[in-house]
Amino acid sequence: MNYFKKIIRYALPYKKFGYLNILFNVLYALFSTISFLVLMPLLEVIFKPNKAPITQKPTFESITKLIDYFKDSMGYYIHTVAGEDKSKALIIVVSLVIVTFFFKNIFNYLAMYFITFLRNGVLKDIRNDLYKKTVELPISYFSEKRKGDIMARIGTDVLEIQHSFLSVLEMLVREPLTIIFTLTAMIMISPELTLFVFIFIPISGYLISLVGKSLKKQSDNVQKEQGYFLSLLEETLGGLKIIKAFNAERNFNTSFQKSTTRFYHFSNKLLNRTNLASPTSEFLGIGVIAVLLWYGGNLVLVDQSLDGEAFIAYMGLAYNILTPAKAISKASYNIKKGNAAAERVLEILETENPLKNLENAIIKDGFDKEIKFENVSFKYEDDYVLKNFSLTIPKGKTVALVGQSGSGKSTIANLITRFYDVNKGRITIDGIDIKTLTKKSLRAQLGMVTQDAILFHDTVANNIAFGKEVTEKEIVNAAEIANAHEFIIELPQQYSTNIGDSGNKLSGGQKQRLSIARAVLKNPPIMILDEATSALDTESEKLVQDALEKMMQNRTSIVIAHRLSTIQKANTIVVMKKGEIVEQGNHQELLAKKGTYYTLVTMQSL
Repeated sequence: MNYFKKIIRYALPYKKFGYLNILFNVLYALFSTISFLVLMPLLEVIFKPNKAPITQKPTFESITKLIDYFKDSMGYYIHTVAGEDKSKALIIVVSLVIVTFFFKNIFNYLAMYFITFLRNGVLKDIRNDLYKKTVELPISYFSEKRKGDIMARIGTDVLEIQHSFLSVLEMLVREPLTIIFTLTAMIMISPELTLFVFIFIPISGYLISLVGKSLKKQSDNVQKEQGYFLSLLEETLGGLKIIKAFNAERNFNTSFQKSTTRFYHFSNKLLNRTNLASPTSEFLGIGVIAVLLWYGGNLVLVDQSLDGEAFIAYMGLAYNILTPAKAISKASYNIKKGNAAAERVLEILETENPLKNLENAIIKDGFDKEIKFENVSFKYEDDYVLKNFSLTIPKGKTVALVGQSGSGKSTIANLITRFYDVNKGRITIDGIDIKTLTKKSLRAQLGMVTQDAILFHDTVANNIAFGKEVTEKEIVNAAEIANAHEFIIELPQQYSTNIGDSGNKLSGGQKQRLSIARAVLKNPPIMILDEATSALDTESEKLVQDALEKMMQNRTSIVIAHRLSTIQKANTIVVMKKGEIVEQGNHQELLAKKGTYYTLVTMQSL
């Protein structure tokens, strides 16, 4: 119920639809009971054709005789309209039955009509919040989670919440009221018979609840496994070239089939347990009906304390309880299933973001002086990848970071953009600790070009503009600076060409030049280039390097590079080893030292 309360708050914006649903559910429950009570005059007309008609309007005596009053009133009004004509009386009663059932179903439809807006509204809002939270959470969160699992939570888990928790909303009013109204009518017809219902229904309810105890665990297994095979599918689509090149199709097929087999077994257990609810509740319900038939038959035939038509109407009412009782038992199963889905969804929604803006965070506009790393230490898990790192980068200068893989170069790019926060020390821009800045204003000062050009399934123009309101001329200018304009105008629809998923219709060099054009258009004062040319061939590298040099003019740049030929013009080259600075200076100075940098250059020259 704790999960249910947390999810139900999403229904508050749609409460007007909830109120309308309640109103029509009350009317449905009322007419559901009346529709069986109007059968009594019909049965009386058929089975007691010689009974004297009621010619005087009956008077209400007490609540215990309400059913007699209702039956006599119906008889009086039917006689008033039909007179002595029995066939006319039969037509009136049949019409009355049809009208009551018609209104019962109209109110049922209207109740479902209004709850639809609430259910789908909640579904939309939970998905929106999940997506927003997914975008807001730090990158470190997703290094521990599978992407497919996140997709499963936004997709199937949210749907499970809609089918389970929100379907309960429909039953909160309708089914209990139907039972209450029906039981009230049954008590008024025969208190003795109804006593049996009160004895057997709790027993039935207890037996049904025993079946559903393990549903949450089974449902949790199903949803986790679904997240796993979606992750596997996402990895397969992303690495299809490598899978084919290494003839690894069989390995991936085996992994996927093992996952779907586990899913198959978990789903079978879950569905079989769920499917047991309906026949169990129906069988137990029929057991109650059988006892009522035996005992009620005695009251009609032996004791003659109950009229035949009242008994038949009573049995209709008793059967009328079975449907809502089954619905309630099914709802209890659904809540158990929904608990597992809600737990997984709420796990994301309630995850604390460690990189939140401070309460009085500063909005910084512009960059004036310098970037400073002051005794910065950082670790992703147990071991520090940066140790007491200190560096000053003056405005307008280019600083290059070089060193072996794992020396901490890319970590510096992750820290200055606040994808992660430092463990010790601080990073300042113009003397202000970046932790005190709003993330939006900090990142507005930064542009980034990474080793993997990250592009989206959209047009060339939209990938360059990237949500920014710009003119076509500005997009073309950015493309020209990035040496991308020439190949773009050769594309089928030029700037309107869709570049495919992750830009797979373009070559590596073309993709990288588009990502540079995007950074040029943003026009930030600080540029971070993380291995921007390492994945390119010589010709593409030359074009991209030329584009980068144009972009870096009059900008403060942090260049992370493996290819040392690309950073020879940097004002300062910082040589790193195991998270520490081992050498610092310009290209000529470091060569003259004949130290680590000299060794790296010599190795690359060879």
